[in-house]
Amino acid sequence: MVLTRGLKTEDRRLKAEDRRLTMGLDTRCSATFNKQTSVGRVQLETDYVLFRGDFRVKLALAAITGIAARDGVLSLKSADGTLALALGPAADKWAAKIGSPKSRVEKLGVKPGARVSVIGVADRAFLEELKAAGADVSTRARQDSDQIYVAIESSEDLGRFKAVLPSLTPDGAIWAIRRKGLADASEAATMAAGKAAGLVDVKVARFSETHTAEKFVRPVATRRRA
Repeated sequence: MVLTRGLKTEDRRLKAEDRRLTMGLDTRCSATFNKQTSVGRVQLETDYVLFRGDFRVKLALAAITGIAARDGVLSLKSADGTLALALGPAADKWAAKIGSPKSRVEKLGVKPGARVSVIGVADRAFLEELKAAGADVSTRARQDSDQIYVAIESSEDLGRFKAVLPSLTPDGAIWAIRRKGLADASEAATMAAGKAAGLVDVKVARFSETHTAEKFVRPVATRRRA
């Protein structure tokens, strides 16, 4: 649990980094926590709920001991107090997602039997998650890959889009696993590299505390020719 006030500088940084994230839910609402009330932005991510307003609360899903949705208010109980979010009709949906969260690979669209290539992503847990989900995993670019994950740790890695594209199925996706805060391989630079390879970006998702996952696919009109 993190509770602070007046984090305007950090909020601006987080908004710039997270503004397109689609891994979880994101909306504005009124929140109450420990006798404080504020209107702000609340996000549901893979392993936490984050509220940012006049005060900031980051609540790990593992720390939540009680979930209740009543009359449009979602109450999340923890050892530090209860975070009450006035979400209106969406309260039940949020409660269901928090109570039964999807795994990282489920949110990335990994299906049993999928051919997945992982290039340079130094996350052993992710490889094990892929295998546990029934994916056929390789740490090199294989022909007819349904998904290809490429690490973007510097500008030198932006050339990986063109390098692995021939190994991708026509309807497949390349996920760029980009380290947050890179000056020479920013979100804009990564999108430009994908576009230069003939791809379009369709989704951005939280991958971990340090990395963002950005999804690229071929334009529909070019898929049959691939």
